[in-house]
Amino acid sequence: MTMNRLVSSRATRLAALAALATLSLTSCGSDPTSEPAEAEPGSSADVSGLACPAGRLSAEGSSAQANAINEVITNYNAACGDQATIEYNPTGSGAGIKSFYNGLVDFAGSDSVLKTEEKDGVIEADKAKERCQNNAAWNLPMVVGPIAFAYNVDGVDRLVLNAEVLAEIFNGTIKTWSDPKIAKLNSDVELPGANITVFFRSDESGTTENTTKFLSKAGDGAWKDEPAKAWTGIGEGKNKSSGVAEATANTKNSITYIEWSYAKDNNLSMAQLDSGNGAVELTGASVAKAVAEAKVEGSGNDLSLDLKYSGTEAGAYPALLVTYEIVCSKGLPADKTAIVKDVLTFFSSTDEQSKLEELGYAPLPSDLQSKVQAAVSAIQ
Repeated sequence: MTMNRLVSSRATRLAALAALATLSLTSCGSDPTSEPAEAEPGSSADVSGLACPAGRLSAEGSSAQANAINEVITNYNAACGDQATIEYNPTGSGAGIKSFYNGLVDFAGSDSVLKTEEKDGVIEADKAKERCQNNAAWNLPMVVGPIAFAYNVDGVDRLVLNAEVLAEIFNGTIKTWSDPKIAKLNSDVELPGANITVFFRSDESGTTENTTKFLSKAGDGAWKDEPAKAWTGIGEGKNKSSGVAEATANTKNSITYIEWSYAKDNNLSMAQLDSGNGAVELTGASVAKAVAEAKVEGSGNDLSLDLKYSGTEAGAYPALLVTYEIVCSKGLPADKTAIVKDVLTFFSSTDEQSKLEELGYAPLPSDLQSKVQAAVSAIQ
């Protein structure tokens, strides 16, 4: 599989450091037959209790988590001396799930859990169970990705929106930036009379599904369609997160929904959300406050979450998604299972989770993090 990485500048620098580190680890080559690298005392591998197994692992799916998982892979390889070759292809959540249950990759990243109801003739959870040799596939939340409503409007450095107004922008009811409903939320801002250009994800996307869940549950009835991976609103479609980010950056008077990490990477302005308790800026702290209100609705080690999009506490930013790593609880070959467990142990560690905010993500709340770590440990 050819890797198609969307790597942040920080991850790129780390990759360079990892390459330099590899030159000094002459006893830890990438030959799969070589012995696992022995961690130096106090190193990441030593602290995290990594086994550093050799082999090859492939995964694909959510582009929302691409910057996060690529940095984790870089850091893991640096800690383990490049013992394993790990590839992640950000093809989108829908494509990742299909590749997983068809046996083309070892795990998937998805911004929504496996469906337990039939859609297009397929029940995703059942297909995944078949792929796992009749063992359950688990949804393990690993990356919290805030959804930014990024805009490009000259002279507007601060913009406040709410779910109802956003829904009416995205369904075409509100057509201009000077619409009274936008003006009411921004009384101190000079808004242009220009038409609003909307960009959306043309590929099936968990980001789209989570955005429409937010609009549906918090938009006071303004969003009529069922939440789905395929966009049903107005606008011009662009492929993947990178596509809508580039289009918005290059188009005046435009708006899109996009993961925080991509909005930051492309220096896009982001709207504040007013859910009834005042405008809230998108920050790690405001997102963490919203995630803490989520409830686990899966059973056992299947940790699917019920996110709270409306009625959140003051200071919470409720437009967010959680990327799940979808894994076989049992049924992968032993060599693949060893790497999956080791990488996800590293990914869910406090040290790695704490680094994610620099890339535009929020760390897992401690209670949820503990549940994820226990689930990873239970993979067989």
